[in-house]
Amino acid sequence: MIVCVCRRVSDREIARHARAGMTFDEVQFELGVATQCGQCEGCARDVVAQCSASHPVAALHRETGVQAIQLANSIQESNAWNSSRRSAAV
Repeated sequence: MIVCVCRRVSDREIARHARAGMTFDEVQFELGVATQCGQCEGCARDVVAQCSASHPVAALHRETGVQAIQLANSIQESNAWNSSRRSAAV
């Protein structure tokens, strides 16, 4: 579901970042959520809170950068999947 219409950010994208140990402020900076009209802030904060609560261990590795590497890999995989899906449609 699209949470931020202005930036076209989905709940899955927010959740992926939150599960990697990012706080709402970090997700906001990275994805631009709630930086324009602000109508999505409550929902985006709820998604981050829910995902952070369900994966509290993610924050433990944050200092080592492990989560950042995992997030980067996850984003790359997602982007590769999306680009292959687009090329298959053409």
